[in-house]
Amino acid sequence: MGQKINPLGFRLGTTQSHHSLWFAQPKNYSEGLQEDQKIRDFIKNYVQKNMKISSGAEGIARIEIQKRIDLIQVIIFMGFPKLLIESRPRGVEELQMNLQKEFHYVNRKLNIAITRIAKPYGNPNILAEFIAGQLKNRVSFRKAMKKAIELTEQADTKGIQVQIAGRIDGKEIARVEWIREGRVPLQTIRAKIDYCSYTVRTIYGVLGIKIWIFIDKEEE
Repeated sequence: MGQKINPLGFRLGTTQSHHSLWFAQPKNYSEGLQEDQKIRDFIKNYVQKNMKISSGAEGIARIEIQKRIDLIQVIIFMGFPKLLIESRPRGVEELQMNLQKEFHYVNRKLNIAITRIAKPYGNPNILAEFIAGQLKNRVSFRKAMKKAIELTEQADTKGIQVQIAGRIDGKEIARVEWIREGRVPLQTIRAKIDYCSYTVRTIYGVLGIKIWIFIDKEEE
């Protein structure tokens, strides 16, 4: 069998950069890592609760964390920040306060910024959330995949591959279905590929969605 590697980790240092930037002593490293994960989970939960629409799509592409001795800078990249800001005008300040309370930052300042992505549907996380919403509403998986591919074509990407695994449409035997449009060169390290894997809890059981999006090739 072909061995699969996470496309983001494979390209670290060439086309992909780290989502967390900080320095720690070896003995404190694991704490820092867990703290990052907690911050990300906390923000996702908060956004999910306070979004205007109840489709369950947070529209968070990624959360970047930069830590200095006295400052923690959190940048949230969102597809539709309007929805959050309209439903909660003071949402960002509130989130900042809650985070500071949650993690007891006394001598460290916490700063949260929200950045909008130009083409939300060119991002695999937002697409995966869209497909998950469709699958929960019992739309047939093929229809959901086709719709997702149409959405990415508007965001002018070079190629996309979508894979859904699990008890699709409530069948008793789990299977893997995938569909590819354009080209997705996973072996080319210079090719900028965005990837995400997402878990959906449907009434039949758990489905896994994986999305690879080929954005463009870095020219030498």
